[in-house]
Amino acid sequence: MVIAQDVHKWFGQLECLRGISMNVEKGQTIVIIGPSGSGKSTFLRCINHLETIDAGRIIIDGELIGYREVGGRLRKLSGKTVARQRSQIGMVFQRFNLFNHMTALQNVMEAPIQVRGLPKREAREQALALLEKVGLADRSHHYPIQLSGGQQQRVAIARALAMNPKVMMFDEATSALDPELVGGVLEVMEDLAHEGMTMIVVTHEMGFAREAADDVIFMDEGVIVEEGKPEEVFDHPQNERTKAFLGAIV
Repeated sequence: MVIAQDVHKWFGQLECLRGISMNVEKGQTIVIIGPSGSGKSTFLRCINHLETIDAGRIIIDGELIGYREVGGRLRKLSGKTVARQRSQIGMVFQRFNLFNHMTALQNVMEAPIQVRGLPKREAREQALALLEKVGLADRSHHYPIQLSGGQQQRVAIARALAMNPKVMMFDEATSALDPELVGGVLEVMEDLAHEGMTMIVVTHEMGFAREAADDVIFMDEGVIVEEGKPEEVFDHPQNERTKAFLGAIV
């Protein structure tokens, strides 16, 4: 479903991603861990072309993201085409970014109506079902200010799911939440993983990684240092940098 081939990203003189390659099969949950500044979030933003890559390729469901290949060279796609590609990639950020003037229901309905052209009645039915899925059926008519941070993040997940994405990405989706609110969001994410949603998750929640991940990737300084099954990476890390990182957080 997702193929990254030798992806590089520079910010000025800083090479943030130094040759990242990764394959994600349909239905897999890949969890990326690592210290702050290791390139994890930048890599996610490159996958959905919120950041442009400087070398390499990213392919989702057989389609090159952000570019087309002409005579062996990459040419940038139009903004409209990139927007279409991006609509197939669900993204949940640290901050919820909900529309404050809209209810939870309206937040979830908006993109399917405006982007997918879904009839309002159908969008409403879908949004209500998704809010029920994330445990917020009784909060559908509440505005963001009336919801806790965890509830707002679950609305953000429902909003991303409303676009019927091919892959869901989570960029430290619980890091801005109070500790007692984290569990509800992780539970929704675990349910999605067990249902077979293709997911790439950047997180510091090691319990989630152990429980929900098919494979865990440890990144540091813009490279993949180690990857494997959760029990392999957490219980028998091979790289000294991985051992040091896990030793510091466990």
